Amino acid sequence: MTTTASGTSSGRKVALPEGAEAKTLALICWAHAISHFHILVLPPLFPFLLDSLQIGFIELGLALTVFNVVTGLTQAPVGFLADRFGARPILIIGLVIGSLSLGSLGFIHSYPWLLAVAAMAGLANAVYHPCDYSILSEVIDESRIGRAFSRHTFFGFFGGAVAPPIILLIATQISVDAALIFSGGIGIAVACAMHFLDPIRIAKLQPLPAAPNNAHKEPAATSAPIPIRSLLSPSILNLTLFFLLLSLSNGAIQNFSVVALVDGYNVELTWANAALTSFLLFSAIGVLAGGTIADRTNRHGDVAAAGFSMATLLVLLVATTSLHPLLLVAVLGTAGFMTGIIAPSRDMLVRAAAPPGASGRVFGIVSTGFSIGGAIGPIIFGWIMDRGYPTWVFFGAAMFMLLTTLLAFISERRSARPPPN
Repeated sequence: MTTTASGTSSGRKVALPEGAEAKTLALICWAHAISHFHILVLPPLFPFLLDSLQIGFIELGLALTVFNVVTGLTQAPVGFLADRFGARPILIIGLVIGSLSLGSLGFIHSYPWLLAVAAMAGLANAVYHPCDYSILSEVIDESRIGRAFSRHTFFGFFGGAVAPPIILLIATQISVDAALIFSGGIGIAVACAMHFLDPIRIAKLQPLPAAPNNAHKEPAATSAPIPIRSLLSPSILNLTLFFLLLSLSNGAIQNFSVVALVDGYNVELTWANAALTSFLLFSAIGVLAGGTIADRTNRHGDVAAAGFSMATLLVLLVATTSLHPLLLVAVLGTAGFMTGIIAPSRDMLVRAAAPPGASGRVFGIVSTGFSIGGAIGPIIFGWIMDRGYPTWVFFGAAMFMLLTTLLAFISERRSARPPPN
């Protein structure tokens, strides 16, 4: 997709000067890291906010619900805006909105403003997937696109992993207000870097030369509008469901595995947290490995099915067996690695399903599945925990993983069928 100085796209690949592709990827990766960092700014501060705002957990939970609902409702429209006006300016606007909203909590202390911040942060969060993947699809060479997607996802995991300790350190050593202002400041810094250092804006780009016959070709964009049925095709709707199932299974483990291990399996809290850390850490490592795999195969549905089938078996082992703590850490770490491997292939499936010039819209549509899962998953597994069935956190996660495996397998078989005459 040829990107002009204004950031609009024409649906064709661009040729970047040497080193500019890597710089562009680095900027997008840091933007994604900020998005996940911002998602995990408020949860570590909940104990402080309870006291300072004189509210309860229900009110805090409502703020998270507002965040997820706004993201879910706006992600697809933001994708349309990214394809229409250019992904880069939309991404910068999102970074600024999210940063200013979180930073403002350091100055305005009230529960109504917390809800307003949650809404603005949810809107900002809606820009990242549509805009990031649209830009990467434009500028990354076909032979490296899978690894680029994997690094993008890895940086998201990294941003989420470092947020709680950094925020808690600043909150305890300085103040909660300082932690909130810091979270906004680093987002503004990345937004400024994207504006002033963006290689796409600086470089004078030329269309890529004609690709060899055996290479993937990006169809040229046309001025004709893309019909809505092309954006809501069975493949794209299946991928939206795929993202929803991913959100439910991963959310179950990330949000409820610690309490489920402590209450249901008598695992010490330290070991339960170590098991979750192992799952998250090896998920990030698996993402990097998955990028290499995604660049070496076109059977991305089979990669996703294989990874999640193995993860399903490992989570079922945790659900049905009282494992030694060290073995528990190893098993959940391996399960995390397998779920991480499929992430780049997942993104390649979405990219392949997108009509030319509509990457932002399609990534916005399918990422809505994440928001739906983020909204309903805590309700499902919170209800399970309230009913006193902690072991069903892992059974439920395994069930959603199995459904994800079947959906990926069926999608791969359908895509392999020859078109009807």
